[in-house]
Amino acid sequence: MYAEEVSAAGGRQRRGPCCPEQPGAAPAHRPADRPRARKGIAMPTGIFRVCLVVITAIVNHPLLFPKENATVPEDTEEIIQRMKEREENLRLEQLRLEQEMAGQESAQKALEEAPKLEEKLEEDALRWDLWSAMSMVVFLLIELWRQDFQDGNWQDWAGEEDDMAILGKAFKGVALPNKATLANFYERCIVGVTGEMARMREMVEGFADDLLEALRSVCNRDADMEVEECIGVGSMYENWRVRKPYVCDLIVPFTPPEPYRFQSQVWCSGDSIPPDKQGYGTIKVCRRDEDVAGCICDKTKLGEDMLCLLHSQASQTRHNSEREDLLCFNNTQYLDADQVMKWFQIAITKAWNRISHKYEFDLTFSLLDSPGALKIKFRSGKSIAFNITPVVQCEDSDVYFISHFPRSGLTADPSSNTYWFLTFAVYERRFIHSLSKTLPANACHLSCLQILSFLHEKQCSLSGPSGLTNYHLKTAMLHLLQTRPHQDWAPENLEARLQDMLKFLEKSLQEKKLCHFFIGNRKVPEELGFPGIFQKAEPLNLFRSFVLHRDIYQKTVDTFHEMLRNTSALINEYTVHVPIEHTNGLHKESL
Repeated sequence: MYAEEVSAAGGRQRRGPCCPEQPGAAPAHRPADRPRARKGIAMPTGIFRVCLVVITAIVNHPLLFPKENATVPEDTEEIIQRMKEREENLRLEQLRLEQEMAGQESAQKALEEAPKLEEKLEEDALRWDLWSAMSMVVFLLIELWRQDFQDGNWQDWAGEEDDMAILGKAFKGVALPNKATLANFYERCIVGVTGEMARMREMVEGFADDLLEALRSVCNRDADMEVEECIGVGSMYENWRVRKPYVCDLIVPFTPPEPYRFQSQVWCSGDSIPPDKQGYGTIKVCRRDEDVAGCICDKTKLGEDMLCLLHSQASQTRHNSEREDLLCFNNTQYLDADQVMKWFQIAITKAWNRISHKYEFDLTFSLLDSPGALKIKFRSGKSIAFNITPVVQCEDSDVYFISHFPRSGLTADPSSNTYWFLTFAVYERRFIHSLSKTLPANACHLSCLQILSFLHEKQCSLSGPSGLTNYHLKTAMLHLLQTRPHQDWAPENLEARLQDMLKFLEKSLQEKKLCHFFIGNRKVPEELGFPGIFQKAEPLNLFRSFVLHRDIYQKTVDTFHEMLRNTSALINEYTVHVPIEHTNGLHKESL
């Protein structure tokens, strides 16, 4: 075991291992005695130093000097001033050091808290995003509410909400006529016109064939459009037309002269067609040997000293003039509907001038804004109206681009000259014809459509035009034909199927949604040969205009409700009052 002691001079002395002290040894030899001796010597020295300082302070005190010596106070004030300055510098230096230390501590603390701060910022950002989304939703709701109820329309829309509350129950409060009354009404107002429509179709088709043949003879086959055979479409050829005057609708496909061709571009094919043009497409006029991508000179601006080796300026000018002859829009390659209308009207006029001497009636245009709305006027005063509309075939299908789609009601939506509406009328007629072969004999599907079309037409004559058209009514029938079993369309179920159609329309109006029967319908029978590009497309809402135009929607709903309330009165008004037994007999014979 070792021990260590500190001397007065600050040095250290080591000694060996402790051993027991010998008895009788002199105490002067212990190491502890030396510091005590030195401590006794240092104590008088400290007292002497203190006394020296006190004496020096007394001697140097200012009061001991005479007042006439002015140098001492001046030196003292200078020293005091320097001491104050030194003290101020030391204080500033201390503050700087404290600030640096505080900054280092803050930086260290910030480094330590950085992960926590980052997590907190992420949480705050998430909360801010949620609040921003909620605020945006609330703002949109307030904006919609403001648009609905601004300009003093609160009472009007409150009334609409009441109508919508009744809409789901409106049909329950309506009592439709019984089977006997419906049979009598159908026999009196609808069946009697079937023979008349058949004779009219035959007469119009024969005259249209003669007129188109004359049109081909007056046109230049090397530079003008070529027309094909006409095709009958619409209610007159589907046997459910009830409105007078009866109008036959014919479409006439036409093609460009050699060496040109039409290239179809529809909204669902990925081409650059705006989203709001669902159901539309464009028709591009191309040369048969022309690459679809076209030359690069059509897509980039060449310099003044650069020329395209394939297309010179003269050839480009010639192509532009040819496109004008090919009815294109403003030096583009897209077919112009208005130019097609003008060309067709001029061609029809020339054709009629060639064959007019063979007929004992006059032919005039009934509507100047439609390409082929014609009217035959007999000398007796009677007249027959029919439409011949030029169309372009979409690829190799029976879907056609129609230049001017006949619209009725309040939902007219004129489009650009280069956007053509697509009509599926040929497939609709083919579907109804093929399905009729599988339905029971004398099925009531067309009877329901005829009765509903008659009621709607009469109601519109009383309360004004409606956004609901006959095409909407036919679409509802097509959907029900596909969803209900075939045996449900037996003739004795006429009343029940009429109720189904009214309920279907009621639900569609409430939801503002009526899907096109063919576009987006995966259940279209394969035997129809319907193009897959339209079958796989997104469904087209025929009631989209009701979402955008609430005034039209309100008018349509009011007219529909009024029609439901007036159904019995309208049917009874046009019904011949005969005994029930005889009416049942008429019903069996007619259906």
